[in-house]
Amino acid sequence: MAGPIIWDEKKKTTEKRITVDPITRLEGHGKIEIFLDDKGDVKHAYWQIPEVRGFEKFCIGRRVTEMNQITARLCGVCPGAHHMASNKAIDGCYNAKPTEAAFHIRDTFFHAHFVHSHIAHFYALAAPDFVCGPACPKEERTVLGVVARVGLELGGAVLKARSQAQQIQAMIGGKATHPCMGVPGGVSKAISKDEAKVIQEYSENLVAFAETSLQVVRDVVLANKEYVAIITNPDLFYNETYHMGMVNKKNQLEFHDGPVRVVDHNRKEFIKYEPYDYLDNVAEANEPWSYEKFPYLRKVGYKGPVPGMDSGMYRATPLSRLNACESISTPKAQAALEEYRGLFASLGVKGSVQFSLATHWARVIEMLYAAEKLREDAYSDKLLDANIKQYDLQPGGRGVGIVEAPRGTLTHDYMSDENGIVTSCNLIVGTTNNNGPMCMDVCKVAKGLIHNFEVSPGLLNMVEMAFRAYDPCNSCATHSLPGQMPLEATIRYSDGEVFDTIRKN
Repeated sequence: MAGPIIWDEKKKTTEKRITVDPITRLEGHGKIEIFLDDKGDVKHAYWQIPEVRGFEKFCIGRRVTEMNQITARLCGVCPGAHHMASNKAIDGCYNAKPTEAAFHIRDTFFHAHFVHSHIAHFYALAAPDFVCGPACPKEERTVLGVVARVGLELGGAVLKARSQAQQIQAMIGGKATHPCMGVPGGVSKAISKDEAKVIQEYSENLVAFAETSLQVVRDVVLANKEYVAIITNPDLFYNETYHMGMVNKKNQLEFHDGPVRVVDHNRKEFIKYEPYDYLDNVAEANEPWSYEKFPYLRKVGYKGPVPGMDSGMYRATPLSRLNACESISTPKAQAALEEYRGLFASLGVKGSVQFSLATHWARVIEMLYAAEKLREDAYSDKLLDANIKQYDLQPGGRGVGIVEAPRGTLTHDYMSDENGIVTSCNLIVGTTNNNGPMCMDVCKVAKGLIHNFEVSPGLLNMVEMAFRAYDPCNSCATHSLPGQMPLEATIRYSDGEVFDTIRKN
């Protein structure tokens, strides 16, 4: 395999404002603006979201039972996470706890979703930066460029594993992309014996594939001393923040159901809260240069997107979840966690891992955990239990559903009236949690790399790598409709003649 191209030739620029627009390999849209001072050093850099927020208002007046399908259409990459959080919020609006069988079926679906999503990010969005290299020509720094270097065998294994995880989601969720399985207190469809056998077969392959992916991390990233030096350079991809993640009763890694735990830089518990208490612990601020909100910890307060334990900034990422948990309940992922923590301990890290690029390694460990949990779910008798619904339910009240989306902690909060109509809606999505830290990372990396008016495509791509570690989904974060730009609306008379065309660029 050809080695990665990490550095390229710098060239002088006469500009004091450098704009990277569009930024690439993320879900949604965004841009980076870098401002240089008179010496040609970075004065400031901004991660900006140009899409307008508006989804929550759109949901008011809709049937609450429609919310798990409406919100799933925020995004084509993580619809499963929105469906799951929405299901839990709908359960609350109906005061309906899901049956044991329904909970287990949802759990199986969600672990398949995690495997599917983490494969997509690691191989399609992140791998080009490491396998091909940050300074590799952009036309080669692609999925095809990755396959050209790692070989068709691994490339085929990636497609097969992602397809299998997607097929499991379609089998359980009713659709491959926008699931429709959730009903108040249950799911709409039981699992047959034949379907269970397929899930079992696929889960075995997905565990093996996740182990292969961990070996890719070892071979491509950890074995490269230059990459390790970049990852662990405190002047680049590093900021001290709090870290958030869901845990179970034993403070082990959890995606589906449990309290949310926040730890400090020493990996000590700072707060732990249940879903209905999230507003007592998390608030959102605004900045004039972004349509995306800036969540922060209420007990610390908002001081802007700045690092440190005196700032309320927190991260909610795979890196954060491995910081927030004490251990992992599955054996292979636990062994991988011990290897991960051991390496950073050998580098002097005593508390939370704060190196943002380590998020990619954490994501693959989570892929292995999700695959192991999927395999556990697949062989459980609960998967075939036909008691999948609650009956005689009445709507009215508040429901708060929290799950871990692949990109971070996801909160859905609905109020419905006695007719089951939504009267209020609030969403805090995984990417929104990380808005402040992404801004901090983009700015710090730009300041660490660009000096004396000297820039290069490779350096600018490394600035982009700062946000890619977070796997941001800006269509989710802004709740924009339709979550894609540009948008063109054609207004016609009743006979079809065009009256006007409006374009949003």
